[in-house]
Amino acid sequence: MSNENSGAGALSINPATGAVIGRHPFHSAEDCDRILARAAQSQARWAASPSAQRAAAIGRIGETLRQKRESLAALITSEMGKPISAARAEVEKCAQLCLWYAANEEKLLADERIDTAGDGEAVVAFLPLGIVLGVMPWNFPFWQVLRAAIPIMLAGNGFLLKHADNVQGCAAALERVIAEAGVPEDLLAVVNVTRGDLPRIIADTRIAAATVTAGTAAGAAIAADAGRNLKKTVLELGGSDPFIVLADADVDHAAATAVRARFQNAGQVCIAAKRIIVERGIADRFLASFVAGVKALRVGDPAEEATEMGPMARGRLRDELHGQIVASVARGAILVLGGEVPDGPGFYYPPTILCGVTSDMPVYCEETFGPVAAIILVDDADDAIRIANDSDFGLSGALWTRDMARASALVRRIETGAVYVNGMAASDPRVPIGGIKRSGYGRELSHFGLREFCNAQLTWLRD
Repeated sequence: MSNENSGAGALSINPATGAVIGRHPFHSAEDCDRILARAAQSQARWAASPSAQRAAAIGRIGETLRQKRESLAALITSEMGKPISAARAEVEKCAQLCLWYAANEEKLLADERIDTAGDGEAVVAFLPLGIVLGVMPWNFPFWQVLRAAIPIMLAGNGFLLKHADNVQGCAAALERVIAEAGVPEDLLAVVNVTRGDLPRIIADTRIAAATVTAGTAAGAAIAADAGRNLKKTVLELGGSDPFIVLADADVDHAAATAVRARFQNAGQVCIAAKRIIVERGIADRFLASFVAGVKALRVGDPAEEATEMGPMARGRLRDELHGQIVASVARGAILVLGGEVPDGPGFYYPPTILCGVTSDMPVYCEETFGPVAAIILVDDADDAIRIANDSDFGLSGALWTRDMARASALVRRIETGAVYVNGMAASDPRVPIGGIKRSGYGRELSHFGLREFCNAQLTWLRD
């Protein structure tokens, strides 16, 4: 339990003002048992329903999200500080997710027939496992939950949500949206508990598996608890994503995209471009364009329409980020922009750029979950890939070059779960997302994510 909570429950704190806007009592063990009992009953009925019926209900969730977009966006802004325009975009993205899965249910869940060369008929069916525990973060309080929960529920499973402490209002709103869409009550159920309660919940026989988006230490602890109980996990544990700009890239386009890729959501994005790796021959031009773009960012009250970057979500996170920056500067990093904690209320931190970054600095080797860009200069493409892979993480990356044949060869040498060529990392229901190394394992989204929590049951029929 973080020190930003009270002893009896979780606190919602407006990051723009520092004011407490909600108090949410923790559930007791008895509360959790009752919630799980209802969820198990709901999941059993849901699993027995035709998948087309489940898809229709998922589609209604998307429609309900659109109907409630304004109020839900305002809630996101107040609880975690996301600019209101970006909060609306998050709700809309969730709606599109639901509608995509609803429209593609038949293809995604179709039985797979295997060629047995005449030796009978082999069919793989994708069947539900039961209730999946979802331990979710605050940075995209609707999207992170639904990108996991929607395919899990479409497959016939239930979803028990343990959301981040500071977005319990969003968790309750998700419950209401799904109930109003006509999905069986308690199919997505919320438990407000501390991390210390998770081993008991994971051990419960009604929990079939777990999906986690969190920091590395928290994810490893939950995976260990699940492993002791022989339960599957999917982990998305963040990263230190490389953004490689080669000498033949469209430099101005790359720089403009890097501004968004690093500073959207105040840099609080797992797949954000955290280490910007640039060939020396274009470094001056790239940096001039990048710095100009960062200086032009409109930082301010997230409730105002014009704001492009709001505060960080928590004071403790701001303190940790500032510590990483100070330690890096002490080791020789050059502070180009930002780097000072501002006076005044809220958890604001200015967009920050560090140059001269080397491997002994925190901004090089640690995940920086906030608005700081680490600029690393390299001699050539081979050097760029060496630096990109010199990380404990492996979530996603970006590569900028005009030579597509060269790009096709280079991307296979980059040790990440995804590489985006001439673009920024972004999650999309049509394609999988997930990492390797200490960024975790397993995939979310697309058919890969849907089948992570299915029993791929083989039936082999012989006359």
